[in-house]
Amino acid sequence: MASRTERLRKLVDVQEKLKALHEMRRANALAEAAAAGREAAELAARFDATDSLTDLFPDLYARRVERALRRQDQRLAAASKEAGHVATQTARTNMVERSWREARRDDDRQAQDRATLEAVELRLIPRK
Repeated sequence: MASRTERLRKLVDVQEKLKALHEMRRANALAEAAAAGREAAELAARFDATDSLTDLFPDLYARRVERALRRQDQRLAAASKEAGHVATQTARTNMVERSWREARRDDDRQAQDRATLEAVELRLIPRK
């Protein structure tokens, strides 16, 4: 069976991977929100163009702009939610990492105590 230190080290690795996943999701959501914002801006800019078809289909353009802005808001909300997950994972990772370091120190201390005890026992055993 794996020692407590090894199990905690593996848990730290898992927590770091989960944190990276949430960071990636947040970055993707922000990129999608930026893309939706650019699309809405481009569509709005076409309203002012002289060779635009907005005069023929104003409702179509307005709906597309509205959809792009709605998508931008949704992706920003998703990014905000993922930022919360990142913060939670960061706290969990830090907590588990502290526990791992403490367990490692305890293991080192016990190993040092055993070595000291063995050295003392060797000196106490009478030589023949």
